[in-house]
Amino acid sequence: MIKNILFVCAFVLVPASALAAGTHASMGGVATGIGPRLGFSSDPDQFVAGGQIIVGEVAPNLTFDPNLEVGVGDLLTTLGFNLDLHYHFQTRTTWRPYVGAGASLSVVNFDNDFYGERDSETDGGGAFILGAGVPTATGSRFFSELKLGFGDFVPSFKLLAGWNFRM
Repeated sequence: MIKNILFVCAFVLVPASALAAGTHASMGGVATGIGPRLGFSSDPDQFVAGGQIIVGEVAPNLTFDPNLEVGVGDLLTTLGFNLDLHYHFQTRTTWRPYVGAGASLSVVNFDNDFYGERDSETDGGGAFILGAGVPTATGSRFFSELKLGFGDFVPSFKLLAGWNFRM
């Protein structure tokens, strides 16, 4: 399990954080928000908690939202890293709906009492996303989203809510 987490950190989190730091500002790589996300998933049935960084407009109305989530339940512990792109629609209200898609990398740790000798594994997949966000009086943003996933140990359904603090 530790080797899998180190792999995710070395080959996924480091490049994502470099992009978020704005090393290529001409590509729009400037982190505009950071915050927590909470929710639940189905298949596996888990409570999910994590955090995300928002890399503001890599193209008009398009944001890059990498996030890291830990899921607990269903005799599994999952560590999921998601590379999501969100397209935000302009509306006449303060709510901004968005659609998106993303790639996922999941590190799964199995309960040995239930799964026997099976310890952990790393799997990939993806998700389709439907969500909406609304700004707050302080300039932060509240959001909620529905993710429909595909792939081994990527939840088939996930409902999340979160808060993004302006950077």
